[in-house]
Amino acid sequence: MAKTIIINGFGTGISAAVAERFGAEGFSLALVARNAERLAAAAKALQAKGFRAEAFPADLGQIEATRSAIEQVRAALGPITALHWNAYAGGAGDLTTAPPAELRTVYDVAVTSLVAAVQAALPDLRAQRGAVLVTNGGLGLVDPKVDAMAVQWGTMGLAIANAAKHKLVGVLAEKLRGDGVYVGQVVVTGTVKGTAWDNGNANLEAKTIAAKFWELFQQRTATSAIV
Repeated sequence: MAKTIIINGFGTGISAAVAERFGAEGFSLALVARNAERLAAAAKALQAKGFRAEAFPADLGQIEATRSAIEQVRAALGPITALHWNAYAGGAGDLTTAPPAELRTVYDVAVTSLVAAVQAALPDLRAQRGAVLVTNGGLGLVDPKVDAMAVQWGTMGLAIANAAKHKLVGVLAEKLRGDGVYVGQVVVTGTVKGTAWDNGNANLEAKTIAAKFWELFQQRTATSAIV
């Protein structure tokens, strides 16, 4: 049976490594992100490595654009076996001064659009006993030291969105378990080499995180893994 993974929020780092890991296992790769030019170049590079990859430009901060991307992937590559959510938005770094609308944008990309994507892909995921795989960040952990880091780094909005996403993964996992759909997340607690967060001191390899996603996908037991 043909298998397709849709990678939402595709870019360098984790999502690119996930694409290659799942592509090596025979998955068709649907790449979704806002920048059409960079997305097309990424798809071409993956095709050159022997993978079936196609680009689907979309603004994942918009619910209708997110739903449309799912429909386009289904029409082009067939039913969706796995949905990987790697999208996030910056903004609302200082909650005492940021316009409240900034926080809504951060939250919508992390949570609202993820829910919309799951709903749109759910018939396929149920039929294929598929999976929802979520990239999350350590800033969402409930810990006073982590809260202090979010304040110091000016990432307060992202910290709140990550915490909400953590709860979303848990409740979706509980809701969809009976339907045979696996839901899990990898919580990244360091800096990934080759990403926008890498200032030269990154301590995590994207391939390590991609391997953890593949492990979760195969084992389908743990809801969360920390890297």
